[in-house]
Amino acid sequence: CLKCVLNSLELYLNESVPYLDGPVSPLQFYRDWIGPNKPCIIRNAFSDWPALSKWNPAYLRETVGSKVISVAVTPNGYADAVNGDRFVMPEERQMTFSSLLDIIEGKVKSSGVFYVQKQCSNLTEELPQLTEDVQTHIPWMSEALGKLPDAVNFWIGEENAVTSMHKDHYENLYCVISGEKRFILIPPTDRPFIPYELYQPATYKQKQDDSFEIVDEEDSEKVPWIPLDPLNPDLDRYPSYRLARPLYCTVKAGEMLYLPSLWFHHVRQSHGCIAVNFWYDMDYDIKYNYFQLVESLTGAVGSV
Repeated sequence: CLKCVLNSLELYLNESVPYLDGPVSPLQFYRDWIGPNKPCIIRNAFSDWPALSKWNPAYLRETVGSKVISVAVTPNGYADAVNGDRFVMPEERQMTFSSLLDIIEGKVKSSGVFYVQKQCSNLTEELPQLTEDVQTHIPWMSEALGKLPDAVNFWIGEENAVTSMHKDHYENLYCVISGEKRFILIPPTDRPFIPYELYQPATYKQKQDDSFEIVDEEDSEKVPWIPLDPLNPDLDRYPSYRLARPLYCTVKAGEMLYLPSLWFHHVRQSHGCIAVNFWYDMDYDIKYNYFQLVESLTGAVGSV
């Protein structure tokens, strides 16, 4: 029954995301956080990284300024998000890192919103010169899970860049190097209250007059995605969302968020914020099967 679900959530969840003063042993972290599938923010988890003091625009220009990277460009900051009856992906533009910094620093005007968000281990693949300033895995997490991360991703962009609500099949360690990230987190147990609908996939394309058009992806299957904006939820259209229990947290420079697998999350950032995250593949264990059961019982469009 619904009352039982809500009561069990009170036992499972904190009212806010807890803080740890530093990393704990791999065994304790697994027992306290990975096993229970609960998020936390860890301070002093990467205080020895040179990136914390070195990654400013001058250093980045000198070190990787000439490197060509993949940048997501949108008219409104919403990449991989619902727009009307379409699921719209960003225009993926190849540009030098210095050209991106010119836009972020306001030296060059642009009609779009620019965000480095390519999630294919772009730190190690596109910017290997920067790996000397960080770690390419988190030793205590790798030991806790018995594996290395599938991907190490680099993030930088404008304040208007927003990550729409979604979930990932990864244990995620999200490290903010400069600026801050603002997360809305919703536990996987709230899946019955999260709406999904099917959308025609499409891509933004900037035209010569700097306006953007939406171009359909031909011969592509429809994409299940969350149409709800947690910043301004349409409760008339999605009344069940009233029962969701979002957690709000801000991850500041030098802090690491442990974002457990299958948690729904929506992300905003300060202008020019730089972050690195580590994606460890989740274990497809009994918890995953329980989630699949909850999902099937919602009777709604399946998520990905």
